[in-house]
Order: sequence, then C-alpha cells, then structure tokens
Amino acid sequence: MRKDVTMRVLDSHLHLWDPSRLDYDWLEGPLANRFTADELAQAPAGTETAAVFVQAECVQAQFLDEVRWVSETAADTGVIGIVAGARLDRGEATIQHLDALAETALVVGVRHLLQGEPLATATTPAFLAGAEALAARGLRFDACVRAPQLPDVSALAAAVPDLAIVLDHLGKPAVGTPSRPQAPDAAWMRGIRELAAHPNVSVKLSGLPAESGGDWDGAQVNPFLDAAAEAFGPDRLLWGSDWPVSAVAAGAAGYRPERRELWARTVEDWAAHRDLDADDLFWGNAARFYGLT
Repeated sequence: MRKDVTMRVLDSHLHLWDPSRLDYDWLEGPLANRFTADELAQAPAGTETAAVFVQAECVQAQFLDEVRWVSETAADTGVIGIVAGARLDRGEATIQHLDALAETALVVGVRHLLQGEPLATATTPAFLAGAEALAARGLRFDACVRAPQLPDVSALAAAVPDLAIVLDHLGKPAVGTPSRPQAPDAAWMRGIRELAAHPNVSVKLSGLPAESGGDWDGAQVNPFLDAAAEAFGPDRLLWGSDWPVSAVAAGAAGYRPERRELWARTVEDWAAHRDLDADDLFWGNAARFYGLT
C-alpha cells in the first residue's frame, strides 16, 4: 500500500460544522466539536483536493444559514459545490426554499435526510412533487438511506427519471468489523442491483468506515465495493470521505484525522487491483454528476 495519495481528489461527500455558528441536535462525543477549515487542513485526502459539501443536518430553520456560511468559507475549505439541506415534502414551502437556494451559485443539489424517516417517505405524493421541482431546476438529489430503504430510492428514480440521484454511503450496509467482517447480505445486494438499473442513479463509495465503527480493512470492505462496481459500472462511482463522521474510531481513540486519507488509500488500492480509472473515480465522475466540469 502506498504511503500517500498522489492523485487529485474531488471529495464528493464532505461535512463541515461549527456549533458556535449553527445548531445541531445530533452531535455528541468526539463529533461535538468544530470541524471547519483549520481541522480539515490536518486531514488531507490527496495532493490536489477539492470537495462537495453535503449538508450536516443543522436544525431545519438554519438550512439557508448553513449554505451562506459554507459559501463564505469555501475558499478556505476547497468547497466547489454545495448539497444543501431541504425538505422535499412541504409543498409551496419546498418551492420557496428551492428558489432561495438558487440564489447561491455553489448549490448543486439538495439532501432531504431519509435515513431516519419511515419507509416509503420518498414515494409519497408530496415528496415526489418536491423531487420533480428539484429536477426541473437541474439540481441533484443525495439519497442517504439505510439498506431497507433502497427499494424506496429505486421507486423514486423510476417516478422522476429526470432527477439525478446519488446513493450516499452505499446504502449503509452492515459490514461488521475487521475482526468480525460481515459479507454483503442478499437483500442489500438485490437493492443495489435494482437501484443501479436506473441510469439516473450513481453511488458514493463513502461511509463504510463509519458503519465499521471507524476501523476497517480492505478485506472487509472490498466485497461491498465490488458489488457496487459490478452493479453501477465504473462511470457511476464517486469517492467520498464522509469527513469527519468516518474519521471517528470506536472506544477511546476518538477523532483520528488520518482516517480521511486512509479511506482514500483503501479505495485507491482496491481500484488499482481492478483496473479502474482512478482519476474518474476520485474526480471525474463526481465533477460530471454535480455539473462541476
């Protein structure tokens, strides 16, 4: 394994937050600290690095404030695109919110965080109306779901075929730990294949470190990367760090900034052994998906 990542990296899934600026109901433990430009500088991912910021689930009333703050700090963090927080099931309020987001040039998509929502939320008439409004504005949708919700994302992709969707964190499958790895289960594999059948859907190779408790190895995660590559093909795979969430280890270790680059190296080595184009995986695919070319 190489000692560093030598390629250019467009991180498709970067979080930033500052509890002194915005309110976050979910932060706890090592993550309940500031993670902005100074902290990011201690966690490089490659020799040339840019990023797409993905909303960090501040309280809903501050979604627009988050976009403004990230835009103000973009020059220091390397952010070249923003996936903003949004609720797509709020009717006219959704339309007004999307119109307000359009005033910020860096906004390239939105995320309505679905992982904690009831099954079938993404297929309700209200949500589908919001998704259609999103597609009409040329914005993308980040689908952050858990494995049982994969069929809901497939239904969304079928209902709104003009909406570009990217699955965050491979649908958060159960991966076990390095000492007790879990193989991809049949339901997750089926959900990934069905989702990949929709040409408007891509997938982020991100989040598995967090699902593994912050420690992982290639033998453990490679079967999941293999399944995603087989289903989606090389042109719909986007590398993402999920920093700083995926840089927190279980137990007393806490936040470990080197974990961002380690995840990049893990995926780089996997890609090299499968003859995948590293520049597409780490830059080109994300740039094309988010319209950053």
